[in-house]
Amino acid sequence: MENGKSPADVVKKTNLAPKSIIFQKFGSKACYKVEEVQESYEKGCPGLAIPQKGPCSYRCILQLPEITIESGIFKRKKDAEKSAAEMAIEKLGIQISTDSPTPQEASDLLVERLTYLFSNEFLSSDPPHPISGHLRAALEREGDLCGLVPLSVMAVYDSKLNSLCKCINPKVESNPFLVIPLIMRAASRLSELVATSEGQLSIWRKNLYPPEVIESSVDQQSGAPQSTLVEAIHIPCSQEKAIELVILDISSTGYYLDVIAKKLDLADAAKVLISRAIGKASSETRLYFAAHQSYLIEPSSDHPNAKEALHSEVSLNARASYLSSQDIYGDAILASIGFTWRSKDLFYEDVSVQSYYRMLISKIPGGIYKLSREAVLTAEFPLAFTTRTNWRGSLPRDVLFTFCRQHRLSEPVFSTISTPLKAVSESPGSSKKLKVTDSSEEETERASGGAISTDARESVESAVSYQCEIKIFSKSQDLIIECSPKDSFKKQNDSIQNTSLKIISWLNMYFKDLNLPSEKLNSTANVLDVQFSHENFLKEFVLSRSIHTVHHAETEGVKFLEPNTMSMLNTMPEQGVQSLNIEGPDSGVCPSNGSLLCISYSVFLVTEGEHMKENLESNPKFEFEIGVGAVIPHLELVVTLMSVGQSACFKTELPPEEFILAAAVNSARTLSLLSSKSCCLEYSIRLLQVTEPLEDRMEQALFSPPLSKQRVEYAVQRIKESGATTLVDFGCGSGSLLDSLLNYPTALEKIVGVDISQKSLGRAAKILHSKLSNNTGINSAILYDGSITDFDSRLCGFDIGTCLEVIEHMEEDQACLFGDVVLSYFCPKVLIVSTPNYEYNVILQKSSPPSQEEDPDEKTQSQSCKFRNHDHKFEWTREQFNHWATELAAKHNYSVEFSGVGGSADSEPGFASQIAVFRRICPPQGDDLFKNADTGHHYQVIWEWSSSASSS
Repeated sequence: MENGKSPADVVKKTNLAPKSIIFQKFGSKACYKVEEVQESYEKGCPGLAIPQKGPCSYRCILQLPEITIESGIFKRKKDAEKSAAEMAIEKLGIQISTDSPTPQEASDLLVERLTYLFSNEFLSSDPPHPISGHLRAALEREGDLCGLVPLSVMAVYDSKLNSLCKCINPKVESNPFLVIPLIMRAASRLSELVATSEGQLSIWRKNLYPPEVIESSVDQQSGAPQSTLVEAIHIPCSQEKAIELVILDISSTGYYLDVIAKKLDLADAAKVLISRAIGKASSETRLYFAAHQSYLIEPSSDHPNAKEALHSEVSLNARASYLSSQDIYGDAILASIGFTWRSKDLFYEDVSVQSYYRMLISKIPGGIYKLSREAVLTAEFPLAFTTRTNWRGSLPRDVLFTFCRQHRLSEPVFSTISTPLKAVSESPGSSKKLKVTDSSEEETERASGGAISTDARESVESAVSYQCEIKIFSKSQDLIIECSPKDSFKKQNDSIQNTSLKIISWLNMYFKDLNLPSEKLNSTANVLDVQFSHENFLKEFVLSRSIHTVHHAETEGVKFLEPNTMSMLNTMPEQGVQSLNIEGPDSGVCPSNGSLLCISYSVFLVTEGEHMKENLESNPKFEFEIGVGAVIPHLELVVTLMSVGQSACFKTELPPEEFILAAAVNSARTLSLLSSKSCCLEYSIRLLQVTEPLEDRMEQALFSPPLSKQRVEYAVQRIKESGATTLVDFGCGSGSLLDSLLNYPTALEKIVGVDISQKSLGRAAKILHSKLSNNTGINSAILYDGSITDFDSRLCGFDIGTCLEVIEHMEEDQACLFGDVVLSYFCPKVLIVSTPNYEYNVILQKSSPPSQEEDPDEKTQSQSCKFRNHDHKFEWTREQFNHWATELAAKHNYSVEFSGVGGSADSEPGFASQIAVFRRICPPQGDDLFKNADTGHHYQVIWEWSSSASSS
């Protein structure tokens, strides 16, 4: 909507193309001839006969009754034709009206259009038009049907007729079949040329075409007529009845609409209505269904109850209507067949049961993404947009555009605001600490405008931040959804993709549970910065509830077939994974959050006892990023317990039936298996490769041993020197530090790990369990699920605490809270904290060794470096880290010393990982340990091991 005006207040413009204007003026008398041009000289050197390399150029000659126009030279044929038309318009002084024609003018033009469509020139036109194909086929019909063309064909296959009819009656936009009575009215003004019949719903030319025209346009068949079998889908009106496969037997000399009519139990193709194209605009996949007299009623003051009359006559076909986004009544046939542009041959392809269900799930954001990955049963819509490199499948913006097109909504409207930034020295690179100037620039973009940044703009983009707002309107320009997040991004494309992701994530959540209460729908919308109109939203998606059966079945608890190696995981929450079996030696190369994984997999539909088994989906090389929900939770859970080279097999409950049938090639066998009450899915996977997260890859490229190993070795050395007997690792992850400790002799008797990722804790449990069985020094080990900013009295007063590369994954205020909680309440004797040095990123990201004497100006270059990991919420400079640690130590009666690994403290830009070691100056007295603290147990035990239990 423009300037707050309602759709009724906005004057509609036609913006006719130059070729359309020429056609309106001269019709078939305008002749375009395009010829290839090979330039034989280089520009500026006409005397040199140097052949042009590369693709051909084109020139267009436009012949009109009065003049002949020759265009310039263009790289594309279309541009040459357009240029010739523009030159002709200017030369002839044709006045162009930008306003749409009045209803009376449109009625007159509609008569002219029908006159042309039934002219001799149109039937033999080259390239052929889809309607000319129907006209030729109609001439092959037998008896009284010879030459009769269904009016529905005229309504669907000629865009110019549709445009004119919309000017006469705007309601044609929502109900294309209103074109039929308008064509009949126009035909009545052409009584000498064409005739119509309400009873037959056909239109035909009264006088026969000249023999020479028929001979030139209709293919002369030699020999017996040939038959072609085309698969189609019958969609019953009653949802109680299942869809079924039907075969269309198309004769080479027949009319395919007559065959479809018989499948619908209709005597004449004129009784068949044709829907819009389903899917892409160029698609010939359409729905065919029976016409009723109510379709001929023009909504007007004379017929106020037209739609009600239709409802009383026949029931709405909900499944067919949902697929086509228009009202379809009675039984329907879904087929991909018809005459197309630039070809006289009939186009056709099979529509299988699998095709039908793939069309159905393509109406859901998650389904669009699954299909783009060709992994219907494995892929999931990711929860976060990390980078274009790590993202697999259609990008969020593309998914949003496809979703709007599938639901017949207007294209999303994008508005991006670019704001110049001035970094604050306290937190370079942190979006929370950026000052925003008063000047701002707003760009409103439709379609692709500015969605992807170019290299030429990268230097400019680094000095600004971007915010994106998206609005989605119905075809009648009613606002449905709006998303205006406050998040800022350094790249315009990132802001567009992340805002798009918020909208489609919310929409996907709605389609996953269509019975979601309004309160829940509102709360999730608020979390994702989405606002929506309840009335308009439910109006657009009213049919969804009766079509999709996407509710997931209740899952059973975890069941393992390896009690000796997996018993420690029995305390994990229910995950829906059954009968897990992991085979192969542990290679030690394991996934972690942010890793890019490559697996091979197969998914089978099996019955109880595996008496019957059907392969639904397989992929020899499937890549995804772990930690962003890019695959089904069951699969992500299992791969976190594996290492490269291992294979696994497990079973899960069935997903919604429509996803199974969208994946199944053999639909008949799959439906037979699904009829069994004891079906489940069986996954067979092999972990082929793990590519470390960006941070680890950058570090490994520069440091030997890798920086992650240097951090662990630093901590192990300090633990050995301290003589500590108890240790707690805050943010232990997959247990890399705890695992390394078991390789050295230490005084440790009790080790504890705390993390919020149950997947990582599961991996840590598996590693520790296998090692502790052969270790005589450690008496007990425990893994807790909990936040390190929460206090749990069971971990109070440990000898040493570690927190390696964890705090940067929190918001800065949470990192400060962690410091207060651990030193005030947990009170370890020693605390080791490491975090990335932001100033070192310029070295890592350039993959070049640090200079001993760095130019001071180089330090400012690091201000534009990105964080080492997409999950980092901040990264501190040395000055910021020292300030945080010094204040924290003074506040809680600790001393602190600074060190690091990677690089050197004596040269710029310091250590790659900076480390602070806090030492308690004097122990807390008695009850001071729990002063002002909640002494409750806030952590959940995930896994526990003791030497006494192991020996028994």
